[in-house]
Amino acid sequence: MANTTLTASIIAKAAVLQLDNELVMAKKVFRGYEDEFSNSVNGYEVGSSISVKRPMDFTVRDGAVLSTQDTTEGQFTLSVDKRKGVDFEFSSQELTLDIKELSERVIKPAMIQLANQVDADLMAEYKNIPSWVGTPGQTIDSFADLAKGPERADEYANPMDGRCAVLSPADHWGMVGNLTGLFIERSANSAYRKGSLGEVGGVEVLMSQNVPTHTVGVNTGTPLTNGATQGVTYATSKDTDTQTLITDGWTSGAVTLNAGDVFTIADVYAVNPVTKATLPFLKQFTVVTTISDTSGAITLTMSPAAIPSGAHQTVSADIADGKAITVLGTDSTGYRQNMVFCKNAFALVSVPLVSPPGAVDVSRQSYKGMNVRVIPVYDGTNDVSKWRLDILYGVKTIDARLAHRISGTA
Repeated sequence: MANTTLTASIIAKAAVLQLDNELVMAKKVFRGYEDEFSNSVNGYEVGSSISVKRPMDFTVRDGAVLSTQDTTEGQFTLSVDKRKGVDFEFSSQELTLDIKELSERVIKPAMIQLANQVDADLMAEYKNIPSWVGTPGQTIDSFADLAKGPERADEYANPMDGRCAVLSPADHWGMVGNLTGLFIERSANSAYRKGSLGEVGGVEVLMSQNVPTHTVGVNTGTPLTNGATQGVTYATSKDTDTQTLITDGWTSGAVTLNAGDVFTIADVYAVNPVTKATLPFLKQFTVVTTISDTSGAITLTMSPAAIPSGAHQTVSADIADGKAITVLGTDSTGYRQNMVFCKNAFALVSVPLVSPPGAVDVSRQSYKGMNVRVIPVYDGTNDVSKWRLDILYGVKTIDARLAHRISGTA
């Protein structure tokens, strides 16, 4: 069959199919917010956004007496603020190639790069996840190690369905090596022959080289909370799920807490978000914004907010004065951020970019929620066609309680 001169539409269709095929974590997160963006005929620009309601919690009434609860919902903004692209050029001769050949030679490698970027941006949301199980620095190389993730998910009453884990290559292959020694026909055979883990303990286990490394800040000294009753109410934290925490006791001028650092506060325990029962481990918090001190005292922003009572209770007791603060991990040390999560922990929104005025032969193609825009620009002097391929998307942590960082155990 004769070759057909390739157009922007043909290339865009091939590109969006390849992009979807190369995604990993992006296929396992919530995509429903794309419907909230109105169907703009001309597409969207960087910064377009929607407001999203936070999940509600309630307490159970005891007895027959009516006891109404506040149903004021928190909300946050989800913006499509990530514009990424890959640009390339073809000679007129190359544009007469079969699309399958061009897709394999050019489009697929380009889409691998874009897919990796989308997955990396989603994985970077780990900084918003305060729950971290296992021992930082230890490889996940046994079923018992991996089980720490779903175990913590159960403690926090996370849904059983749709659980996924994304592991770094080292942790993935550590688990593969472990499962090959087990007499579990389907899992062990798949692990041995294909290096695939599939579903383990109700968790679909995936591997990604995009699992980020978090470097713990420098936190020397004997840090303590500075001030009593530092807990907050849901009403004051409902939109951000953050609060400030006044602390002291750090080594003066020698401390930097990095965004994503995880810490605990003595005597402040986690609670089950459904039953409000106190759990047998300390509540973990994450540092929201990187901060350094000059005097040994720090007022940091942390998440989640410490709410000691009510339907949205997050901690067993209010934060008291002089309670020891312990940062997880070793100073200035990097740790891979594997995660176990439920679908509704994170959201990905992909929307079509605007069709710019004056552009010729613009093509915008969609497939399974992903959107690609292709625009050719002809260079008549050199007889080459330059092509720009763009995507516009946004990522957001929508319920941090549904995700957990996970390391191995010593």
